[in-house]
Amino acid sequence: MNPNPQTWIRRLLPVVAVMALLLSSGCAMVKMKAVSNTDYVMLKRGDILSTGKLSALSQESLSVIGLTESDCNKDMPSCRQTVASNDGLQSEQRLSTLAELWMQQALALTPKAKGNEPIELPPAALNAWLETARYSYLYLFFSGRSPAQRALEDRLTQVRDYYNYATEQAASVVFQRTRARALEGEDINRPVQVDDWTIRTKFDDLKLQGVPKQLVAASSVSFAGLRSSYRRDGFGAELVAMMEAPTLAQAIEVEERKQDLPVYSEMPAINVTAVLNFSGNTLEEILATRDVQLEAYSPDQSSIQIRGQEVPLAANFTAAYGLWLAQSGFATESLRTLFGRGEGIREPHIYLMQPYDPNKRIIFMLHGLASSPEAWVNLANEIMGDEEMREHYQVWSVYYPTNAPIALNRYTISKAFNGTLRHFDPSGTAPASHDMVFIGHSMGGVIARLMLSDSGDVLWENTRQRYNLQGERLARVEAKLGPVLHFTPQPNVERAIFLASPHKGTDAAGNRLGRLIGRLVRLPLTILGAFGDAFMALQDPGETDGKKPKEPVITNSIENLKASDPFIEASSALPIKPGLKYHSIIAKRKADVPTPESDDGLVPYWSAHLDGALSEKVIVSGHSVQETPEAVLEVRRILRQDLLEVDGVDSAH
Repeated sequence: MNPNPQTWIRRLLPVVAVMALLLSSGCAMVKMKAVSNTDYVMLKRGDILSTGKLSALSQESLSVIGLTESDCNKDMPSCRQTVASNDGLQSEQRLSTLAELWMQQALALTPKAKGNEPIELPPAALNAWLETARYSYLYLFFSGRSPAQRALEDRLTQVRDYYNYATEQAASVVFQRTRARALEGEDINRPVQVDDWTIRTKFDDLKLQGVPKQLVAASSVSFAGLRSSYRRDGFGAELVAMMEAPTLAQAIEVEERKQDLPVYSEMPAINVTAVLNFSGNTLEEILATRDVQLEAYSPDQSSIQIRGQEVPLAANFTAAYGLWLAQSGFATESLRTLFGRGEGIREPHIYLMQPYDPNKRIIFMLHGLASSPEAWVNLANEIMGDEEMREHYQVWSVYYPTNAPIALNRYTISKAFNGTLRHFDPSGTAPASHDMVFIGHSMGGVIARLMLSDSGDVLWENTRQRYNLQGERLARVEAKLGPVLHFTPQPNVERAIFLASPHKGTDAAGNRLGRLIGRLVRLPLTILGAFGDAFMALQDPGETDGKKPKEPVITNSIENLKASDPFIEASSALPIKPGLKYHSIIAKRKADVPTPESDDGLVPYWSAHLDGALSEKVIVSGHSVQETPEAVLEVRRILRQDLLEVDGVDSAH
């Protein structure tokens, strides 16, 4: 006879009670849970910087000593003290976890940024950032294994990021204190004191000409208009030091001018990598120190020695260039110059994209009509972002008044360029002064070709006959315009690249729209400088057309670019320097139009084509072809070929 249900329940109760007792006494029960790809990555790589929560490795360390992230959030100082003193953690676990816990504290104490205003860090926040850097530094160099031995570990990358970000924050405070001292005339080399921390500085490697006006974290900015951002992972904070830039713009129509305008200047934005080095030779000494040195390096330096180990240096090669262009005001300034109104520039200025290096060959870039060095934004960035090209080339770019006659711009640009060369290399013996490369777009390509051509007497005779120069007028004009119209090729240029350049002029300059723009372009005598009276004398004021004296004829750049202009007709036939290697990059708007009949909207193929070019690349594009990826790749191909032929560098390997 089967027992009734009540009997079975009474028999099972002891069994259930035993099982409950076993479970409550700690008998483990493991269950399997599927992990998605996204969760896998976040579990391995998420941390306080990327997710706002402690990393899995730090949480694991806390678990080992009986703590949770929630416990630490309630009492951060007590949590850090427990982690620091508990023997249950290995050195690497302890130091990396303390670095992240201090990062958590620093983030909580740091005020939120408001626009571009610099953050004023309270002392407690700076202390937390320095502690973050200190424990990260100890993990990297004093926890038993070198960074090279941990190269593939996610934890190394996380802690390196803590160190770099903390260094960035500390550098901001040091900069603000140092700049304030400089403005008050104090010694900027004196250590910065914040509470009981002493922060020394070492900026010798940068060779700065003064104190920057602004320090910007490269991680805090991005750029519209730049296709690529070039950087190198490594040790240190990526920063940009913004220096005071020379003011080139002035009232164009006013005779009085600012004095001593520089012919050249370095780009007023400098890429910098900063590191913090803590005093002491052992883990215990570094834990006890409150003395740290902030060191700044050029990103051109690929590595540094720290504690006897060679460590790759972090670098950003794009941020300075992007910041300079974003703050330059070139777009508005160049248009004001073209139309001869307001404030603009009166003469060429040479910009060095990097500090001068006597051992790097020069690439000289010439922009086109109504433009500025901003025209080269992507091409220059690609060159400076390429490690091998950066090692062998330095980029110079000219900024010039594009409404001036082409002959005058050729003369003044040549004068500025050679004056800059003589300043840096008076004897002309440095590698930088040899085997140079010229790159010109649009009218800049026309000027570049003229700088590499021999005028003979062609242009002078053309001008003399055109304006019927005789007697005193002939002598007066020849004295001034002789050097402008007589020239020989720029020496030591080995290669040239011309992009969408109207060497034989363009019908667009003479059509209805071109004539309208030409009428809007004004050429104040201030742009002509010392040559103004000579240009005025080209038309004899005594001659009349039957009613009144004729106005002096001063041809601006747009009129020079007409296919029918006597200057462009004569100059297009000038012989290019023998032995020069040159290349053409030509744009055509419509892919279905036969190339010989094509144009880019402004420049026809027949004008951009040059006989004797080593290569000719035709790209479907508008006139601003230098901005296209295809043109950038072609220029890079040519420059790599140049490296192989001149320097013996095979950049394909």
